[in-house]
Amino acid sequence: MTAPEDQSTPLPNFIQAQNLTDECRQLLLSLPSEKGWWSPSIHLYQGFWHKTRFMDGVLSTQRNFKALDSDVLLITTPKSGTTWLKALLFALLNRPSYSRSSNYPLFHKSPHEVVRSLEVDLYVDNPDPDLSSISSPRLFSSHLPFGSLPESVVSSKCKLVYLCRNPKDTFVSLWHFMNQVRLEDNLGANPMEEAFEMFCRGVSAFGPFWDHVLGYYKASLEMPNKVMFLKYEDMKERPVEELRRVAGFLGCPFSENQDEPVNEILRLCSFDRLSRLEVNQNGKLYNGVDKKFFFRKGEVGDWINNLSPEMAERLDRITEERFSGLGLKF
Repeated sequence: MTAPEDQSTPLPNFIQAQNLTDECRQLLLSLPSEKGWWSPSIHLYQGFWHKTRFMDGVLSTQRNFKALDSDVLLITTPKSGTTWLKALLFALLNRPSYSRSSNYPLFHKSPHEVVRSLEVDLYVDNPDPDLSSISSPRLFSSHLPFGSLPESVVSSKCKLVYLCRNPKDTFVSLWHFMNQVRLEDNLGANPMEEAFEMFCRGVSAFGPFWDHVLGYYKASLEMPNKVMFLKYEDMKERPVEELRRVAGFLGCPFSENQDEPVNEILRLCSFDRLSRLEVNQNGKLYNGVDKKFFFRKGEVGDWINNLSPEMAERLDRITEERFSGLGLKF
């Protein structure tokens, strides 16, 4: 078992764990732990792996977040299109308020600043964050697996929009992101082969990937009025159709015969446009990570430029075994 991080050597804000509560520190000592991708330790809690830095946020979110019936939660595994979907959902839910105004928040703030994450942002250093300034419907994001959601989320009428991505592209995007952060903080690159083995074993942030996806896929079948299951590949291939589906699910549908309002949001939130905005090219987020690191390519199938045929075949085999008979394919 690996102990929580040794704080004798300063760590980047993104992975430091200097302010953990005593309760969290005691819990970490009892959890299975391994070396993390970009942090000294990663811990197995309720069947999923979490960085030391975020464990307080996970516990605090579970204990203290009180969902409202009107809330919307965007849920993803890391590097599954979170940044893009944050922008899309924000624009969708706020389209009457801002339209094309020069004061539009997405022109001046990162999508991660307009749609705050529960466990890795709002609750990570504060057990009781002030949410009073967030207008209804409140829009939050989370990477928490379905079984780890706060009780109020499950029992309320709030809506969950879940986005997943082909595990090959997810892994490649996660590995590139991880190494950008590591190199920026002088930690050295993590070899792809090492990270790949961990990902296949399920040892990655908020992983195992396949368990995370299955939790929300099954929930979407059991509670289709509460949980919407989306694929990144479908969003890229059929953006107008998929955004219409999301709008209908959230109770703010577009007019049937008008595609222009849909296309306007898609243009506003396109990867190319967002990535070129100054606010997404410069500066750092709350966790000390450069904003530009959240925009790499956003392409479907980029894994082919990074994975060996043997790696791709292995991930395909694991995916087929885990999703067999469920009608879930990538």
